[in-house]
Amino acid sequence: MTKKVQQVQSMLIQNAGYRQYEYLIILNPHEDLRKKITAVKEEFALKFQAPGARWGKPFLVLARFRQFAMMEERIMNNLKMVAMGYFPFKVELSNFGSYPSHTIFINVTTKEPIKNLVKQIKPWQKLLKLDEDNKPHFLDDPAFTIARQLKPWQFESAWAEYQHKHFTGRFIADSMLLLKRNVGEKAFQIAARFEFQNLPVTTVQGELFG
Repeated sequence: MTKKVQQVQSMLIQNAGYRQYEYLIILNPHEDLRKKITAVKEEFALKFQAPGARWGKPFLVLARFRQFAMMEERIMNNLKMVAMGYFPFKVELSNFGSYPSHTIFINVTTKEPIKNLVKQIKPWQKLLKLDEDNKPHFLDDPAFTIARQLKPWQFESAWAEYQHKHFTGRFIADSMLLLKRNVGEKAFQIAARFEFQNLPVTTVQGELFG
């Protein structure tokens, strides 16, 4: 098969909606809190020779998945339905925690509303599953990661300090975002925003299917 034929086939597949994207469903703190968390990550990276701490944006990833472009509209409709029936809630951050001996994070003390939101998404996880090798991953334990995959000496030195450090922050989660990027790219783009409206189920169903 010639290179030109392969290119034509690739274009046909993409035009048919078979282009794949990587997606994130996230809760995004307000700008001041994002800056505050980013500053902690930068300080950690410098002090403990952990450049990886700079990676990763300061938001909570509710779900991570890969899917075909042609599934995007259905996914958005489901997210819209969940968001319309969910309520805005406060997310409280307090001090630091760890997963020995590789990860240090900022604690989220108001976990239940976040876990319940994830539970609202899980029933239609088949829609987020590309194939057996690409299944969706859901948030189990809400936290803002500062650094992961630390070497033993990095973790021991850092945790000796960070277990005594203080951090406070809060934000109102009044929406969730769907982010997307082409497979292999670095930067995610906002695909859609879904506001939490706390509407009765009958109203949600009426607006979606009426």
